[in-house]
Amino acid sequence: MQNFKLNRELAHLAVLQRTELLGKNLKKLRKLFGRYLFTVLFSKYFINPNKISKNYYDLMEKEFFLIKKHLKKEDRVLSIGSGIGGLEVLINKTFDTNTFFIEKNYISKKIKYGWDSKNQEAYNNLNLLADFLLNNGISQKKFSLFDFDKNDLPDIKFDVIISLYSLDYHYEFSLYEDYLKKIMKPESVLIFDTIRPEYFNSIFKNVEIIKQDLNTVHKSKRIVCRNF
Repeated sequence: MQNFKLNRELAHLAVLQRTELLGKNLKKLRKLFGRYLFTVLFSKYFINPNKISKNYYDLMEKEFFLIKKHLKKEDRVLSIGSGIGGLEVLINKTFDTNTFFIEKNYISKKIKYGWDSKNQEAYNNLNLLADFLLNNGISQKKFSLFDFDKNDLPDIKFDVIISLYSLDYHYEFSLYEDYLKKIMKPESVLIFDTIRPEYFNSIFKNVEIIKQDLNTVHKSKRIVCRNF
């Protein structure tokens, strides 16, 4: 597998979720016509799904190799704000994991990508997420989907929790803090991106920085946390 199976709808979601996939022309269109037309029109019909598929695979492969050492065979994984799930496909194929997803189930009409203290902005579709996982070789019995706004969240212990460019990147860590305390074991691993890694030294006993995005607007760092 060197690319993912993506139709236009899924490629549209991928572009909304990972702005690294935007080409120069799409960025110009967003600047010229605004975020509403970009969200509902340009990011869906002015893209090449085959090219997005290859670039998205390459991007997810890089993310996978960065966190691979923190995973092991048959881990129970929770993904918060995964997008369409490319990283989780690669994790499952390598480690035969059982993966639970917590996601939003709508696309905001005007996506701003800023800080959202109430966690209301969204750009996903749970039916399309399920289609993506199934079409890319993940068995139905190996994943479960939860709508953040409607479902009770999974009340079990997890080995690994992943939230790339979501938790404490777009919304407050405190929205999930009590929940994470319930579902994490002392040896569980939490991986996420933040602009304030030092803050988490007072929350977790072990905090490790594994990536620094110094060339981005947010200057975020990816951290691995263990043991509240």
